[in-house]
Amino acid sequence: MLVVILGELRARGTACIYVSHRLAEVARLADRVTVLRDGASVSTLTAAEASEPVVVRHMVGRDIADLYAHPARSPGATLLAVEGLVVDGGPGATRLAGISFELRAGEVLGIGGLMGAGRSELLMHLFGAWGRRTAGRVTLAGRLLPAGEPRAALAAGLALVTEDRRRYGLVPGHSVGFNLSLSSLGALSRAGVIRAGAEQAEGRRWFDALGIRAAGLGAIVDRLSGGNQQKVVLGRALMTRPRVVLLDEPTRGIDIGAKLEIYALINRLAAGGCAVVLVSSELPELVGMSDRILMLRGGAVGGHFGRAEATPDALLRAAIGAAPLPRTG
Repeated sequence: MLVVILGELRARGTACIYVSHRLAEVARLADRVTVLRDGASVSTLTAAEASEPVVVRHMVGRDIADLYAHPARSPGATLLAVEGLVVDGGPGATRLAGISFELRAGEVLGIGGLMGAGRSELLMHLFGAWGRRTAGRVTLAGRLLPAGEPRAALAAGLALVTEDRRRYGLVPGHSVGFNLSLSSLGALSRAGVIRAGAEQAEGRRWFDALGIRAAGLGAIVDRLSGGNQQKVVLGRALMTRPRVVLLDEPTRGIDIGAKLEIYALINRLAAGGCAVVLVSSELPELVGMSDRILMLRGGAVGGHFGRAEATPDALLRAAIGAAPLPRTG
């Protein structure tokens, strides 16, 4: 519909400025493309010149050989085990039914599915923030993880980066430093009093490590770009020193440069022995970053794929419940 409306406006002689992080949309709609980086215009290209690799190079300031770099990994022991999980979300809500999977140290498990398939609900439940568990069990490093207790999940070494950073991930009107340290205040306190020096030092360490672009820890988080807000949410999760990180749409609504930084961070986490669950609506991202992929359909497992089997077609068919295509050759 939007494309049709823009076409009608163009036909009437109306000039349109279209701002998007989605390069496919830009290529489809634009006659000319202006690329901004760090608040400045770095190039203006004709539609013919604005191929995706060229636009990405201008956006990030360097050539990108592989958007989804996937280093060889050798996963270790099982960290997270989910067995026969059944969760009631309440009247009219998604219900999770019979979900089972394992996640090993140093592994990235992708989770996909259509809207309403239960992806976010699964991650929220594992963290203890959604639904009533009626069957099944969840263990982290061999120890039972209780339902409905986010504090216990954090203490056990499980952290969640929520899909909706504005609603659930950030405290608006407060500083970057305040938001970074929220989940780690117990470790940064003595006798119930926050050690300001320790909080400042730890916040600065993650501020620098994640390359958060802001005036400093005192900057109000609302005034940051979407990518930098997402880095703050990531930093708060990682400051708890988790063993398992649940990432729900971590690159939604951010530019390609910030996406690349998050992809690199995911690879560093896995290389350091952390186990990562990555929920994404973007099939190329899911395929490119994951070692294995679990597709959900209607709150249940629709398919489980190794990296070699995880083609976009196979994933979509699992998401909609279509029979797999027959093998050829």
